[in-house]
Amino acid sequence: MAAATGLLLLPAACGGESEPAPPSSSAGASSAFPVSIEHKFGTTTIAAEPKRIVVVGLVEQDALLALGVVPTATTEWFGEKPGAVWPWAEAALGSAPRPEVLTNTDGLQFEKVAALRPDLILGIYSGLTSEDYAKLAKIAPTVAQPEGTVDYGVAWQDSTRMVGTAIGRKEQAERLVATVEGKIAEVRAANPAFSGATGLMATTYEGYYVYGPQDSRGRFLTELGFRLPDGLAEVTGKEFGANLSRERTDLLDTDMLIWLIDDYDTDRAKVQADPLYSKLKVKTEGRDIYLENEELVGAATSFITPLSLPFLLEKLVPQMAQAVDGDPATAVQRAA
Repeated sequence: MAAATGLLLLPAACGGESEPAPPSSSAGASSAFPVSIEHKFGTTTIAAEPKRIVVVGLVEQDALLALGVVPTATTEWFGEKPGAVWPWAEAALGSAPRPEVLTNTDGLQFEKVAALRPDLILGIYSGLTSEDYAKLAKIAPTVAQPEGTVDYGVAWQDSTRMVGTAIGRKEQAERLVATVEGKIAEVRAANPAFSGATGLMATTYEGYYVYGPQDSRGRFLTELGFRLPDGLAEVTGKEFGANLSRERTDLLDTDMLIWLIDDYDTDRAKVQADPLYSKLKVKTEGRDIYLENEELVGAATSFITPLSLPFLLEKLVPQMAQAVDGDPATAVQRAA
């Protein structure tokens, strides 16, 4: 499941030797405690403002940084960025020391988590099991993925709010969500062609893998006005995505299709040479977009956080507009 989340990118390791400074605190944050947060495995109570936060989820560092808090440690998803902090989050990190980086290639590193002496563990965008949670909760108060949400399927708004509550900055988190949602609304209004057009995100993981309505990538499209193809929810079921059978390649034939791939030239050529795919209008009319996973636009498309979204809106939307302009002669330009 962790590999599928990437989708394709096995987490790689690299940890920093220096210990980051504790998160900044404020009187407002301190006065917010104790707080209780409900999640998949129960309710976690955080008695006081956390000073040493370890992120075992894959993207929560962005919400923390956006709210002015630097985690003690993060978990590497892909990209091997120092501190697991991508360029869109650099300004929020500022001059603070980078977090130490954990890996989950072979499962959670419980001993390393314990050695970091955390007073809060965040595993919201994750696939924590009940056994994982029980072990982490013995180390420090742990906030897991929300109840009723598929693993790796939490909406960025919910994740941001949960992080904000956990660190005593609930009102700041609400303002942050409102600000980013406002930017999305502006882009949607400026691109009326998006509304009602069908859109989809896919990758070449074990054939063709599509992201469904319970995935952040699928939600990004619907928030911009796109409609996911009929039948997609039945294919993805209770997961964030699923592999397509050859008989359901028709689901790819949307008004706009975004491919997340490892290598732009090789993987793009392979997809377009597929006899089934090559006959679809999405290909013949040039309505497909190809993003490399580890390039910034592709990475931001998988992260979907309050820090990656503004970057994504700026860089990806022009390609999306080219894809749905109704003119097959319009070539979709590769994102810079």
